[in-house]
Amino acid sequence: MKVRPLHDRIIIQRLDEGEQKVGGIIIPDSAKEKPQQGTVIAAGHGKSNDDGKRVPLEVKAGDTILFGKYSGQEIKLDGEEYIIMREDEVLGVIEGAAAKKKK
Repeated sequence: MKVRPLHDRIIIQRLDEGEQKVGGIIIPDSAKEKPQQGTVIAAGHGKSNDDGKRVPLEVKAGDTILFGKYSGQEIKLDGEEYIIMREDEVLGVIEGAAAKKKK
């Protein structure tokens, strides 16, 4: 299934942080805090300004971003969990994240 977000919305997949251990105790998934980093899967074409011109988004598919704890709406597509949010909810783009993943 292909989904294209509208206007200034983006679809994000959270990054996995792996298994957390605190003092030798394994924390179950239900007690873990969800990561606030994700990869942009799809982005809309941008928002129209007052003049009717489309302002393109600063983030693009493949960017690794930081977002707030309660940002966006969680959705499920083809059994996978994603977050859909507006671009203005993005706190920052992590530069060089793609290069680190490839190593």
